[in-house]
Amino acid sequence: MTAATLTAPAARRGGRAGRLARGVLHRWLPLAVLIACWEAATRASDSPFFPPPSKIAERMRDLWFSGPPSHLFLNAEAGDSIAPSLARMAFSLAACVVAGVVLGIALGRSERVLAYLEPLLQFARVIPPPTLVPVFIVLFEFGTQMQVASIIFSAIWPILLNTADGARSVDQMQMATAEAFRLSAFERIRFVILPASLPKIFAGVRLALSLSLILMVFSELLPGTTDGLGFELTNAQSQSDLPTLWSVIVLLGILGYLFNTILLAVERRFLRWHRGARKADQ
Repeated sequence: MTAATLTAPAARRGGRAGRLARGVLHRWLPLAVLIACWEAATRASDSPFFPPPSKIAERMRDLWFSGPPSHLFLNAEAGDSIAPSLARMAFSLAACVVAGVVLGIALGRSERVLAYLEPLLQFARVIPPPTLVPVFIVLFEFGTQMQVASIIFSAIWPILLNTADGARSVDQMQMATAEAFRLSAFERIRFVILPASLPKIFAGVRLALSLSLILMVFSELLPGTTDGLGFELTNAQSQSDLPTLWSVIVLLGILGYLFNTILLAVERRFLRWHRGARKADQ
């Protein structure tokens, strides 16, 4: 065994480590520079309205992340403010995915029904969510049901319409093949229509994820809310507690980034075959 053979695996590991280090550097260096500039600017201005990031991080630790490592450093206050918000958002997004995919596939495979309903769907999609608050208050009163209903109504449209578009654009050769093999309606949906629609479905879920996070905060800003991050935001504003207010804003940005990263990882996992097919066609 030669020295070159022995050093080849080490060279490959070193190359992977170098690429990983460069990727981390390129990803996080701009953020680190931004935080450093923010820290320097806020300390130089000494404005009470713009606390430095170090003070915001300290307040976030005191509010939510002073717990034991076994609980991911989350304390009891995090269970009273973060957990209710995430529960509403998760339930609403799951309902949007289930209902949007089912209705979208049904509409996408029926051109006549879609032609009749598309103007109505587009009309409902563009209604601003705040204008429907009085309607949801009348239907559900204040509380979790009203908040969840408002999130679902406004976040379902990207999933439903993208799924309908994906189901409508399934390759006719694939459908003819499924018919030749005498697949049942359920088998066609499972093995042909749903896989072909997944890229459009994930595109709609990404939009719905951002909308559900925004609408979750908005629904908790309304009167009658007693918990959640939106309530913490309103409470901090009423008490002129600016470090807490900024802490909630930063936490929402972190949560949005984490959710989007997780969804992109899931999308890459499910659509690996799709990217492979596109490369093969090229």
